[in-house]
Amino acid sequence: MFTDYAKITIKSGNGGNGAITFRREKYVAAGGPDGGDGGKGGDIYFVADQDSNTLLDFRYKKNFKAESGENGSGSHCHGKSGEDLYIKVPVGTIIKDAQTGKVVADISEKGQKELVLKGGRGGKGNSHFATSTRQAPRFAQDGEKGKEKELILELKLLADVGLIGFPNVGKSTFLSRVTKATPKIADYHFTTLKPNLGVVESQYGDSFVIADIPGIIEGASQGTGLGLQFLRHIERTRLLLHVIDVSGSEGRNPVEDFKIINEELKKYSEKLAKRKQIIVANKIDSMQDEVLYQELEKLAKKQGLEIYKISAVTGEGLTQLLQRVSTLLKELPKEDLVEVEEKMVYELEEDKEGFEIHKDQEGAYVVTGPAIDKLIGRINMDDNESMYYFHKMIANIGIEAKLKEMGIQEGDIVKFLDWEFEWYN
Repeated sequence: MFTDYAKITIKSGNGGNGAITFRREKYVAAGGPDGGDGGKGGDIYFVADQDSNTLLDFRYKKNFKAESGENGSGSHCHGKSGEDLYIKVPVGTIIKDAQTGKVVADISEKGQKELVLKGGRGGKGNSHFATSTRQAPRFAQDGEKGKEKELILELKLLADVGLIGFPNVGKSTFLSRVTKATPKIADYHFTTLKPNLGVVESQYGDSFVIADIPGIIEGASQGTGLGLQFLRHIERTRLLLHVIDVSGSEGRNPVEDFKIINEELKKYSEKLAKRKQIIVANKIDSMQDEVLYQELEKLAKKQGLEIYKISAVTGEGLTQLLQRVSTLLKELPKEDLVEVEEKMVYELEEDKEGFEIHKDQEGAYVVTGPAIDKLIGRINMDDNESMYYFHKMIANIGIEAKLKEMGIQEGDIVKFLDWEFEWYN
């Protein structure tokens, strides 16, 4: 089975918590704080796997989680960092953010490794919060939570040449004739239900990869049939061979077929519609009306396109066509055909000091946001020094000023996560 689309969920590892411990030594009445830091959470990488050519495995496993960091301990012992997670995908896999559609990574080279999601940082132990006036802090920092993201994986075939055209125009027969590929061939539409790859070896000793893309029909760019699934596969090809049936055996109009397919390419991608294209007039061995070919030839001349007459069944015209393809591929540059404007790596740096304040139905001021999550995680509400640190940070972050700006009065309730406080000026 060929699988070229999958949706998965990944979660990076949580950072370990910092420790709240104190040095205990014989004859030392009160040892200082010695809490160690928590370990960093594991990152998530995507790596190219040369031995895989489908996304089949992701149909059965959709959730991936990196290891979390261990908590710190006494004697300044740091927690062990979580193991990074490496997810193997076939070469040619595009990784997108499921929510925004933005490309996160383009796995297109052998041995490629891309960092996609960073793990949470480990929390600091209480030894970091000791000062000349706060010599025995009874609070530490919790580790940062890892992030969870939903991703879309799309596998796009890495072929030099793509065969396009309506179903049953002879693409599979052509591929089987010029390569050692053995696609399923029969006299009914949509014989090809998955892209087939083959290697063409020219008489000059060079070679190139050619892909038989399953039949595109009208409406493919809007998802009709299996259109969108297969249009993805021709995005990376450098040259398109547009196979058209000129035999007239099924009452088809070659000119109309050409226009319909190219319109679908244009709707899907302007860049794809401008890709170098050669018209391949197939089934000349059973051509019933020479006029059909002549009309297609006039169109090719008007469009400035090359056209070759062939018979995939008898082999007529194949040698000349393949020689031309081989020559063109030496001229056409290899490029990144999937444009990545700016590679995205999910960070844990966003809005670290951000907060929001709103009033609930009872008139209480509710403070939320990353700054609060971060602050509350390091506070021991039962410790006076820790609470003093909390009030100091409320002022430093700007929460106190914002509350006063919103008109808070003495005795009003302020909520921080699960904690409620009365406001005093």
